[in-house]
Amino acid sequence: MSSSQPTKPLLAITMGDPAGIGPEIIVKALQLSKVWQVCRPLVISSRTILELTTQSLEASLVLVPVSGHESSPHPRLFRRGSLPFLDPFSGSIRPVRLGRVTARSGDMAVTCIQTAVRLAQAGCVQGIVTAPINKHAIHLAGHTYPGHTEMLADLTNAKESGMMIVGGPLKILFATTHLALREVPNVLTPATILRAIRLAHQGLTRLFHIQKPRIGVAGLNPHAGENGLFGDEEDRVIQPAIRQAKKQGIACTGPHPADTLFGKAVRGSFDGIVALYHDQGLIPLKTVAFGHCVNITVGLPIIRTSVDHGTAYDIAGHGKADPTSLVEAIEMAANLATRST
Repeated sequence: MSSSQPTKPLLAITMGDPAGIGPEIIVKALQLSKVWQVCRPLVISSRTILELTTQSLEASLVLVPVSGHESSPHPRLFRRGSLPFLDPFSGSIRPVRLGRVTARSGDMAVTCIQTAVRLAQAGCVQGIVTAPINKHAIHLAGHTYPGHTEMLADLTNAKESGMMIVGGPLKILFATTHLALREVPNVLTPATILRAIRLAHQGLTRLFHIQKPRIGVAGLNPHAGENGLFGDEEDRVIQPAIRQAKKQGIACTGPHPADTLFGKAVRGSFDGIVALYHDQGLIPLKTVAFGHCVNITVGLPIIRTSVDHGTAYDIAGHGKADPTSLVEAIEMAANLATRST
């Protein structure tokens, strides 16, 4: 291939929970030309699962096995109409029951993630894209992670990492993620929020190449506490973190009332936002970009993106799953991988 046509990045795409919609959206995505235009996709999945999925969807894809020992699979394996895959399981497996939470499906999902991470750490792939997992299923299998983000941080020995979700005009880094709402005030400390601000700055500068990103930090309480009238976390916890971040050269302001902060970001006043808890950030994100959001793990030594939805057990196997978010995640990973070269 000529220098004017650089090789498209090789991306590992993990199947997610095989009892959910992960395999279905992968098969649907790989039938689209836009995926092949930006990358060489390598699916990490059981062959049995892929065969059953392609058959049920009547997808005209030819399964092409890739050996785990191939550090650089031959480019001819990656052509539209094919489904290049690496099977981390030994031989044929029993099908899983769709739409059911089981330890077996949870363990299979984790095995695929572990395989993809090893490939990325070895430089065999330039990024990984993950289909959704079910947290209950992976816990049943003995993998006690709150979610993908924490698992990936552990597998890569990342000192600190965080979840940034990008959708439409919004780029949001979460100070806390999968946590009961009543626990949030107890977890938020100046150190926790400073870490989130630092990770937001890192993601915006390193991944999106915004030289001096403007970061808005959300308040926890209504009206950002209204000078202590509705809570003291803004003065006691959030403000000290913002002051420390400014001393480190980060352009951040706040705490801003959350009911106006996201609208200001949509209109261009901020490059990124630090949200303090899961729904505070995801409600506005999914309002403006549902189905088009991409989850990015910031702070890892590898590129990782994911979909913005769950396993959707209720529609697994019905052929109704929409692959749009996965396609967006693939395009984002390919873009990030290309920028990093």
